[in-house]
Amino acid sequence: MTKEAKIVILTRESSINLQKIRSDLHELDLETDQPNIHELEKLLTYYFECSQALNEVGTRLEILDADYQFRYEHNPIHHMERRMKSVSSLLEKIQRKQIPFTYDAITNTIYDIAGIRVITNYLSDVEAVASALLENQDMTLVYRRDYISDPKPSGYRSLHLVMQVPFTQSDGVRRAPVEIQIRTIGMDMWASLEHKLRYKSQTAPDMMAQYSERLTHYAGEIAQIESGMQGIFQALKEKH
Repeated sequence: MTKEAKIVILTRESSINLQKIRSDLHELDLETDQPNIHELEKLLTYYFECSQALNEVGTRLEILDADYQFRYEHNPIHHMERRMKSVSSLLEKIQRKQIPFTYDAITNTIYDIAGIRVITNYLSDVEAVASALLENQDMTLVYRRDYISDPKPSGYRSLHLVMQVPFTQSDGVRRAPVEIQIRTIGMDMWASLEHKLRYKSQTAPDMMAQYSERLTHYAGEIAQIESGMQGIFQALKEKH
């Protein structure tokens, strides 16, 4: 008799523990009333739920990519990057947009607490990934912004989807939003450099304007190159 293979969990990542959070909050000497503590508890729970929805999307995308490889000998996804918005970044956005610090206001306004960036190999892969996600009947589209068909003035190109994603918890199935950005390797290379120029550098204003103009020009060139490469890829695929 053969032995069955077993998967052993060696370590677990540290996670949010609601009971510990409640205990810590009530021990704090807060100059606030009890309802605000309850609001904070609900927001922390929501933050955790968004992380679970993000894990669910990541798993589904991994399965999708494996299925494409099995059926078509092609991986549409080059790589993925997951991120949870940091608490400091979330607070900054709440203050900047003057959103009331309540559960209802935040959950009805901010949809990018959890985000995943999907980098594809070719232009056609962007729509393939998006279509596969939208065909999930248990996932609901909140909004779609297509900056590939209609790029931003800066030259930024990407497809943004926000979807309500179901996930299983101890008390049943819950849902939380996840922002999904889908773009090609070329678009991602451009966006990374543009982000560094605008937010991560101390470039003088005159140089900023010069580099921004060049980046806008390069965005058009990258779009042309990717369109040509898409044509070659399509031609090779049709010959098989």
